[in-house]
Amino acid sequence: MSVLDTALRESLKTLRLSGMLETLDARLAQAHGGELGHLDFLQVLCQDEITRRETMALQRRLRRAKFEQQVTLEEFDFAASSKLPAAQIRDLGALRWLHAGESVILFGPVGAGKTHIAQALGHLAIRQGAHVRFAKTSRVLAELAGGHADRTWDKRLHELVRFDVLIPARQGKSLIITSNRSPSDWYPLFPNPVVAESLLDRVINTSHQVIMNGPSYRPNKRPKAAGTKQTNLKAS
Repeated sequence: MSVLDTALRESLKTLRLSGMLETLDARLAQAHGGELGHLDFLQVLCQDEITRRETMALQRRLRRAKFEQQVTLEEFDFAASSKLPAAQIRDLGALRWLHAGESVILFGPVGAGKTHIAQALGHLAIRQGAHVRFAKTSRVLAELAGGHADRTWDKRLHELVRFDVLIPARQGKSLIITSNRSPSDWYPLFPNPVVAESLLDRVINTSHQVIMNGPSYRPNKRPKAAGTKQTNLKAS
């Protein structure tokens, strides 16, 4: 290794350009072999650093989302049920609803794949640079209730609304909701009908509603049991 190479490595460390540092040997070999000119060498090194930073940022957003599972829309088995609105769900994958600040309501029977689709849409949003948080409704309510006890309610609420997409109301930002009940059945769950109408109308009327019906999607995701031998035990 030449003195110049050593100095370059130290400079990259000082500038925290580890993406360039990791690929420096390979790029130098390309340059020495005549595959890269001076400007090409610099451009490729810069792209290596950009790629590293984008990858790290994606990983941070995925961790902060706190998904139950890392699932994608590409791996969802739409053939599991002919009743699933595959075309509508794939259209939501274009994320036009996210850029318009609209919401998505996925409702249907238990096990139809609502949580998978919700997290998959969140995963797509993260891949496009959005900040997403996944949380069960019960956990969100418990967090906010705890804020009343220690006087951090405003801080906890701000933590939730800062995300571009919240998966369990926010004006101008997106929300993904999964439910076993149709949105029309949500109103009686509120003791005060006036409050119910003011809260739910704002969400429901600006949402893409997806009815996910058919048999349970969950059995299809279970690992197949390996063949086992049965042994008959006789009492002695």
